[in-house]
Amino acid sequence: MNISNYYNREISWLSFNYRVLQEAKDKSVPLFERIKFLAIYSSNLDEYYRVRVASLRTLSNLKRSEYKKLSFNPEVLLNQINYIVTNQQIEFGNIFKNEIIPLLNKSNIFILDEKRINKHQKKFLDNYFEEVLKNYCAPTFLVNKKINLFLNNDALYIVVKIKKKNYDGRKHKFKYALIEIPSSHLPRFIFLPKYRGRHNIIFLDDIIRYCLPKLLPNYDLYGLYSIKLTRDAELYIDDEFTGNLLEKIKSGLSKRETGVPSRFLYDENMPDDFLQFITDYFRLEKNDLVKGGRYHNFKDFFTLQNPTKRSMVYSPHPPLPSKFFSLDKSFFNSIRKKDILLHYPYQSYNYVLNFLNEAAIDKKVKEIKITLYRVATDSSVVKSLIKAVQNGKKVTVFVEVKARFDEELNLFWAKEMEEAGVNVLYSFPGLKVHAKLCLIKRIENRKIKFYAYLATGNFNEKSSKIYSDFGFFTSDERLIKDIRKIFRFLSNHEKHQTTKHLLTAPHYLRSGFEALIENEITNAKNGLPSSIKIKINNLEDKKMIRKLYKASKAGVKIDMIVRGICCLKPGIINLSENIKVYSIVDRYLEHSRIYIFHNGGDEKIYLASADLMKRNLSRRIEVAFPIYNKSLKEMLKKLFDIQVKDNVKSRIINEFQDNQYKRDDTHSKIRSQYETYKYLKEMNV
Repeated sequence: MNISNYYNREISWLSFNYRVLQEAKDKSVPLFERIKFLAIYSSNLDEYYRVRVASLRTLSNLKRSEYKKLSFNPEVLLNQINYIVTNQQIEFGNIFKNEIIPLLNKSNIFILDEKRINKHQKKFLDNYFEEVLKNYCAPTFLVNKKINLFLNNDALYIVVKIKKKNYDGRKHKFKYALIEIPSSHLPRFIFLPKYRGRHNIIFLDDIIRYCLPKLLPNYDLYGLYSIKLTRDAELYIDDEFTGNLLEKIKSGLSKRETGVPSRFLYDENMPDDFLQFITDYFRLEKNDLVKGGRYHNFKDFFTLQNPTKRSMVYSPHPPLPSKFFSLDKSFFNSIRKKDILLHYPYQSYNYVLNFLNEAAIDKKVKEIKITLYRVATDSSVVKSLIKAVQNGKKVTVFVEVKARFDEELNLFWAKEMEEAGVNVLYSFPGLKVHAKLCLIKRIENRKIKFYAYLATGNFNEKSSKIYSDFGFFTSDERLIKDIRKIFRFLSNHEKHQTTKHLLTAPHYLRSGFEALIENEITNAKNGLPSSIKIKINNLEDKKMIRKLYKASKAGVKIDMIVRGICCLKPGIINLSENIKVYSIVDRYLEHSRIYIFHNGGDEKIYLASADLMKRNLSRRIEVAFPIYNKSLKEMLKKLFDIQVKDNVKSRIINEFQDNQYKRDDTHSKIRSQYETYKYLKEMNV
């Protein structure tokens, strides 16, 4: 493992999450959208500690003699991560306290604590406690250190220092009590009765603070503070190349919530002796401790509702219709005429749902094959597949049960489909199936005709509203032949066959991209025009980075849009001076992958499910699919150029990871996501 690449990956991810945090500072962003960016930042950080930091913590427990095998020191990297996160958290607190709260107040919305409520609100809280809250929270006394009291992962707690009321004059020692905040059962934010026209909100945490005398009537209170424990969420499936992988995953899921600590958040105002007691009682280590504020789990701000009638969210972008599907009653008739490309969420994802629903009820459809990586909680996609089986069609679904944090949902839907008669195939040992494919077999004029759908994003109607992705409908026999090969491999574990048009991982995607880059290098050396344009989520693979450096040194102009991790360092003389990298964070999550190679003027354009990461290129089944239709190629080039020209939400990625905005005062402002919507609307595609 290369120390610089590993280090760069972690620091680059933190840099990306910092860009998310900075959106909460942007005064042009509506207030409640700024609050959502704080929630996104918090949610991202929780997942980062549950997975990446937890893995590093595991490595740090190795003997120091083993560090040489790693080629880097996990403890040094962990210290750097904690230093960066601490500074980001300080800025997070400043944004919330000094910008968000005043703006809420200006909008007549007030977040109150237990010390700033009037008698009417107290009466409301007294009733709320009696009727609702007291059924969910009972104090646990921390009296016996030999009893290893368990803290639930991601749960919120208040720890209070108490002393029994001395009615008879005898002295009593201090004790400690623990109360879990029942935010998994009750709303985190409670609306109090209006006062003088104000909208008043209180944290569930502060209601418990107010009600502590009722919960502990025989004790005096001497300090109370919030805590939260994040646990290791990695499944650590040993020897996943052998044995029953499905059972190992089920077993791993049952242990996830009991994983070892990866971060213990505590109120930074907690006194040292108080913290020492908590550390000793819960057997925490110094490296577990991370300072926090009065409140944790800011991701709960996703649920905060705007009580006013004022608009403090983004203006709506109604999904645009596709003229190609509106011309025919049947999706199959439309796709047979020409390839159709949709861009979500600018265009409606309902076309995908309706396409699958038509396939489920169409008497001419005989078979459906599909890969599912992440689906919605109440999945219309799965329901259509079950309907298809009920209508006598053969349905084969490959379910990837190793999709992190979606394992349980995928297992649930897999069971539902199996019970309905769907042929369900499960994860491969050692590989994740990340490709997004659907193949439909139909009988037309007594002949077999195939239709396919390929995408850069999941079959998930919920995420399609906020993830920017492409969906591609085709009946092109060249692509159909390759897709059938992939499904044969998934169904029968046949030896992976060479695909002629699709670039597929883990066997041919890397070599295919390398060949395309080498072609641009050759053209540049021969004095011919050459360029590479790439839009991805993450760039981490060392071999691909070296290949792009080689292209830059040969004179190939490279423009990249990388939303998240970027281990490549652009703009370095004699190495990457011909490479420019930008990152866009805006109202939609940039999730699509586009690869454009100049190819002497006859561009080769691929859309893909894969990023340029080692895991995508070497340990997953991925698909990059070519776009042959000239009008669709022109549209993709235009969409890429719109994003490259963004001078509102685009940031420059450089070797310093300082996230400078890309500004251009000589031209009008271009906010790419808004310009994309405008372009697609004008083109009426």
